[in-house]
Amino acid sequence: MARTDHYNDPNAPKATNIVVAVTAFVQDDQGRLLMIRRTDNDLYSIPGGAQDVGETIGHTVIREVKEETGIDVEPTGVIGIYSDPAHVISYTDGEVRQQFSICFRATPTGGRLRTSDESGEVHWISSRDLAALNIHPSIHLRINHGFENRPSPYFTI
Repeated sequence: MARTDHYNDPNAPKATNIVVAVTAFVQDDQGRLLMIRRTDNDLYSIPGGAQDVGETIGHTVIREVKEETGIDVEPTGVIGIYSDPAHVISYTDGEVRQQFSICFRATPTGGRLRTSDESGEVHWISSRDLAALNIHPSIHLRINHGFENRPSPYFTI
């Protein structure tokens, strides 16, 4: 299912729901960031996705990173909570979501890089190479906050 991210777009469709989702800021021992190229919008992103009924939010992080990248992780903290109503995501099935995502810091514990139905590419990317990638502004914000090592999680009022 294809998706379109609308950000500060006055012509964006109105959101119809909010879905709890996660993203994961994962660095290897060389400081490179785990990135995917999404198959639903062709943008580069940190891995993540929606929480399933019956799982904890921490397990969502573990599952989504493994599904999209092949890497096993341990969540170690919260970078921020991203709920900007100016960012809506429309899907080809007619669903329109307001962004709501908790970005976690996570440590790799095993696994091997691989692609999935949701990730056409999976890479460890150095911070100096990020500027060359097509990354949505909402993901750039999370990445920047992850590299800043903020003392407390980001959120807006």
